[in-house]
Amino acid sequence: CPQAFSHNRDLIVHNRTHSGEKPFKCKQCPQTFAQNSNLRRHNRTHTGEKPFKCKLCPQAFSHNCNLIRHNQTHSGEKPFQCKLCPQAFAQYTTLKSHNRTHTGEKPFKCMVCSQAFSRNGDLIVHNRTHSGEKPFQCKLCPQAFAQNSNLRRHNQTHSGEKPFKCKLCPQVFSQKSSLICHNGTHSGEKPFKCKLCPEAFSHNCDLIAHNRTHSGEKPFKCKLCSQAFAQNSNLRRHKQTHTGDKPFKCKVCPQAFSHNCSLIAHNRTHSGEKPFKCKLCHQTFTQNSSLRRHNRTHTGEKPFKCNLCPQTFAQNSSLRRHNRTHTGEKPTDQAGFTIDSVSMFSTP
Repeated sequence: CPQAFSHNRDLIVHNRTHSGEKPFKCKQCPQTFAQNSNLRRHNRTHTGEKPFKCKLCPQAFSHNCNLIRHNQTHSGEKPFQCKLCPQAFAQYTTLKSHNRTHTGEKPFKCMVCSQAFSRNGDLIVHNRTHSGEKPFQCKLCPQAFAQNSNLRRHNQTHSGEKPFKCKLCPQVFSQKSSLICHNGTHSGEKPFKCKLCPEAFSHNCDLIAHNRTHSGEKPFKCKLCSQAFAQNSNLRRHKQTHTGDKPFKCKVCPQAFSHNCSLIAHNRTHSGEKPFKCKLCHQTFTQNSSLRRHNRTHTGEKPFKCNLCPQTFAQNSSLRRHNRTHTGEKPTDQAGFTIDSVSMFSTP
């Protein structure tokens, strides 16, 4: 290729991107690397070493690049501006990755399945769905994770820490991504538009998830049953139907939840808060999903299509109910009785 280098050692390393050679092997897991520096960096995922410490808060990191990125959460500096949308970024590499959301380029291809990704990091994480590797181990419970970000998110279930505060309302969040997502409820900005229906979204990840309602793709498969899901978050939520784990407890009533987002939504039943406002009528909602569902009463959109007949539905629950007219399956009540069997015991 046209690449040239000032030092022979850099050329040797570069040649491995063509040959695929990865001579540096981790002694604790099957991972291999083209460069020794990458192996050293990877080893910290096993040792938990975090030598790069923030001077403004207690956070510490295993890699200097993560510390640099974190420092910009304090300064707020975002010098790299996208030319196609209002987004700006703290790092040039993040801007380059973001640009692919506009071009649709996905140069990183999985060798096991047909999936392709715009970022190499996403491919590495995806490969773990095939290998089952979970290198990030919680020190407080037996849980292990495929991604360090998931471990950090999980750690906050133990600490209860919520360092990210909304400037426009009292909401606080354990993750910056949740705060950014929440901010869209105030600004209303939705730059990511679906090409198949009128829906638009504040974040590209939401558009990607929405596109699966059109394609029917469900890449996230449960290893304990036959269920498959369009979103990884739904798979994680589903897994807790097998484990029964409900670590998020309401302080006002005995209710407990598998996920923090469910607890936040539940808390609004006590506070009465309804932060999600319809722009076309006076209705307000406790959850964004309820607002999206309501919006379809205005747009007439029916994204849920029956695979056996031409019927379409505004809500997935309506599609599931309709599917029973094809399968003959009878719905059950919470006790597990079919509706017909319950009616046998009821008085006329």
